[in-house]
Amino acid sequence: MFARIKSALDPYILALLGTVALASLLPARGAAAQGFEWAANAGIVLLFFLHGAKLSRKAIVAGAGHWRLHLAVMAVTFALFPLLGLAVKAIPGLPGLIASGMLFLTLLPSTVQSSIAFTSIARGNVAAAVCSASFSNILGLVITPLLAGLLMGGAGVQLSVGSVEKIVAQLLVPFVAGHLLRPVVGGFIAKHKQLVGYVDRGSILLVVYTAFSAAVIEGLWHKLPLDQLGLILLLNVLLLAVALAATWGLGKLLGFTRADQIVLLFCGSKKSLASGVPMAGVLFPPAAVGVVILPLMLFHQIQLMACAVIAKQLAGSNPGEED
Repeated sequence: MFARIKSALDPYILALLGTVALASLLPARGAAAQGFEWAANAGIVLLFFLHGAKLSRKAIVAGAGHWRLHLAVMAVTFALFPLLGLAVKAIPGLPGLIASGMLFLTLLPSTVQSSIAFTSIARGNVAAAVCSASFSNILGLVITPLLAGLLMGGAGVQLSVGSVEKIVAQLLVPFVAGHLLRPVVGGFIAKHKQLVGYVDRGSILLVVYTAFSAAVIEGLWHKLPLDQLGLILLLNVLLLAVALAATWGLGKLLGFTRADQIVLLFCGSKKSLASGVPMAGVLFPPAAVGVVILPLMLFHQIQLMACAVIAKQLAGSNPGEED
């Protein structure tokens, strides 16, 4: 078991932790902070352009017919998870910063790459996973800000016409442009997957450094002691456990095939770091972003480790089933 968990530790997570450490020791200030912010914004535009360009229309068509499955994934992602987030927020004595970060985490769309990868490993319906994860991310560009404005108005969320326009311009427009230009750039992306991966992850690291720099300057580590970090970890583990149990049980209740149950399990239980970090940068004041995304960063690693183990176990228990 330890070896499996160790294998799930992505070097990217170490890079994220190193970025947080760097921002804690050497936060960007003044003109440097402004420069990093511009670079981070440019990186996010490029990131979503690449996400759109990687989205296969053929896979969408192949998986689009599973509408009951897609509705189930959306219901878990944008209804059950927010209800769980509100339940966490209502815990007596829970510090406000932790409550806000945990609630924001539950409002986010699913991941794309890891959801599809784990579905494939577990011998699930890969075409349907591509569809569900992609639909979740596209809808999340609209639903997540609306839910944040509705449920987190008292937590500093800045939902205005300007913030909506920024989300559309920075996330949705590049995504659509990338997908429309897939016939032109798709070949290059397929040949240079490693380079695209560096751009993908590097842009998130830039945003994390910028966000944590502002938070550290505002006294992040004085506001958030070690015992509260432990509390965030515990809440994340409990949240993921409930989500995994609920998605697997719901798949059985709805009579899905095993392959579709696997899609609901992985697409429904995940939360996207790639979408969450830039959205937080738009929706929250700069000094609050670092605190808000901390639960998401921890949840991201926990979900990767847990789902890596689960995917291998599901594959081993049904080795004869086709993807």
